[in-house]
Amino acid sequence: MTAREGLPVDLRAFHHEVEGHLLAAAAREEARTAAERFAAGLDWLPDAQRREVERLFAAEHLALARASWQRTVRRGEELRGEYEAVYRGLRARLLAALLLGVTLVVAVNLVVLVSG
Repeated sequence: MTAREGLPVDLRAFHHEVEGHLLAAAAREEARTAAERFAAGLDWLPDAQRREVERLFAAEHLALARASWQRTVRRGEELRGEYEAVYRGLRARLLAALLLGVTLVVAVNLVVLVSG
């Protein structure tokens, strides 16, 4: 159980939104830093062109991160669906086994009572 599971729905949604903004800010900073490192090796470029290369690199870095996050979300949704289906199947089998067990106990008791 995580700390946010006990939160009311609106507070949980707010928490998720803040967390999303923080992740996005971290991704932008990571992209900016990577772009600066890349452009540092292009010291032969004029400053304006180097800044444009940094901007384009950072934008591409963010686009790749966004695509990766979207793939992760889709896969998470697929896995959730698969696990929920397995859980429902297990629950149904457990219920069937429980009902069969109870039926057997009742039948044995009836047999013992009738034969006794």
